[in-house]
Amino acid sequence: MISSFFSKAKPIHLLVVSALLLVVFTIAKFSALSQPLSLELIFKQTFLFGVSLASLFVLDFFVSKNNLTKKNSYKILMFGLFVAVLPETLLNSKLLLANLFILLALRRLLSIRTRKEIKKKLFDGAFWISIATLLFFWASLFYILILMALLLFSIIDVKNWIIPIMGILCISIIAASYMIVMDNDFEASLNGFFDFSFDFTPLNSKRIIIAATLLLSYGAWASFYYLRNLKYQLKSNRPSFIIVIISSLIALLIILVSPFKDGSEFIFLFAPLAIIMSNYLEIIPERWFKESLIMGLIVVSIVNLML
Repeated sequence: MISSFFSKAKPIHLLVVSALLLVVFTIAKFSALSQPLSLELIFKQTFLFGVSLASLFVLDFFVSKNNLTKKNSYKILMFGLFVAVLPETLLNSKLLLANLFILLALRRLLSIRTRKEIKKKLFDGAFWISIATLLFFWASLFYILILMALLLFSIIDVKNWIIPIMGILCISIIAASYMIVMDNDFEASLNGFFDFSFDFTPLNSKRIIIAATLLLSYGAWASFYYLRNLKYQLKSNRPSFIIVIISSLIALLIILVSPFKDGSEFIFLFAPLAIIMSNYLEIIPERWFKESLIMGLIVVSIVNLML
């Protein structure tokens, strides 16, 4: 049984989900790429697969370190299956890379709960989000997480509120200096950078409609139980759980405003949704229902990969 296999955290689970990602990545790329095979193409795609794999490992690391789920591997299973359900999330290299930087930022912001090296963690969080913003402007919405972390973890020292601004300025200065040295045209570089779109017509395909319906349905249902059980969490851990749900809401907002309406914008939703779904799977008493939820994702992912 799949749920039983992933009910304990073991290194082999990372290998299994990594293999799943490799299969999905290969199928998605072969169906989307039209360039002739070359060393440069192989190097680029290998790097992008490494980014996907790094996202999985970063998710597993910060969820385990911050006790966001029990000691199981449901979170990496859910992340892998979400990607399989909507493989379009692997096709936009900028969003894929931006999501990794957001996960790195989330890792640092959640670790503020330990009250150690707060300034460094706030700087790092703003630093990673700023890099993600250079790749995809609407990743800047995740700056909200810094504000929420300061409020939820009751960081009242004014100096700590200034630190994130320094992280943003640091990346801004580096980016501006690079453009000056490379003699890049600022106006040309910013062309389309702030674009947004509420036209969902490009999402009108069977694969994306099926995937989005399933993901949003699972997410809405699991979020209800996630929020209901929030009061049973340790008081010291509640801010971390709230930050996760805020991350999912920001990801939904990005899906709404993103100029990319090709499915790739859903990538920001997968990590927080994987955590929320993992918490739900942990409290389901009926094993058959738990298996049905997982099998539903597997079946839809196979169908979508064949469409």
